[in-house]
Amino acid sequence: MEVVHGLEKFPSLSGHSIIAIGNFDGIHLGHHKILECLEKTAREYELFSLVLTFFPHPGKILGKNKLKMIQTLDQRIREISKFDIQALLIIPFDEQFANLSGQDFIQKIVLNTLRAKAVIVGKNFYFGKNREGDVSLLHSLSSKFQFRVCPIPAVIQNGETVSSSLIRNLLHEGKIEKASRLLGRPYEIEGKVVKGQSRGKALGFPTANIETENEIIPQGVFITQTRVGSKIFPSMTNVGKQPTFDQKDLHIESFIIDFDKDLYGKHIGIHFLKKIRDQIKFRTADELARQLEDDLHATRAYFKLK
Repeated sequence: MEVVHGLEKFPSLSGHSIIAIGNFDGIHLGHHKILECLEKTAREYELFSLVLTFFPHPGKILGKNKLKMIQTLDQRIREISKFDIQALLIIPFDEQFANLSGQDFIQKIVLNTLRAKAVIVGKNFYFGKNREGDVSLLHSLSSKFQFRVCPIPAVIQNGETVSSSLIRNLLHEGKIEKASRLLGRPYEIEGKVVKGQSRGKALGFPTANIETENEIIPQGVFITQTRVGSKIFPSMTNVGKQPTFDQKDLHIESFIIDFDKDLYGKHIGIHFLKKIRDQIKFRTADELARQLEDDLHATRAYFKLK
């Protein structure tokens, strides 16, 4: 899959395209449905398959609240690349782009520049200045400019609509397992291993301390898997402010079971599988160490390790 940053860098197409448009934060089960439709329809009609998305998220520019993203841009690109799609176009979203009308966006960019013969969107997708564009406008324009519109219904699980906003809320609430079901995979953060304060090592639990660009970091003690290169290891991860030691900064520490290699400076990923407990302030470091032994026992039992 070719990744293009900016419309001006997108190569001219000799033929026509089919385009899936959206913010695609999280690449959840609803997005899977859109991307699978893109794959299938592109093959069926022999069209160039293209995903069009935006960075930063429009909510970061237009929203009154500080929107936190489920994924970094690199993670989003990596998940989209798992589908059989020819190109991903990332359009910088700024105030000038936000003032583009819905019709101008479709006519000038989607049709004239990207030569779309079909457009795939979620049924609740909005576009253009003041979010004036919707599926109804797309259908109206499709009759005028002769292109096909494929609105994809939302995915419903247990009576709830799968959406990025729902998954964000679940992650903030620490409901890791439910969020992962809606994502279709474990929630993952990633980052560089940095030097910590060696408190874990002193307690008998040497940990990889991680600096991450991920914006949603669930707090607590979790059963996790840690990705090092192409290998996955069972692990236990503590996220929080180390209340026993009266720390104010957020720390992410992963104890990788039966692993003793030096990871400083390496880029690793952490897959969140199950929450064990919230953070607790212990009276002594020994009390904390005993609790960590219990947490490790629960983690080993989860992975069926001796």
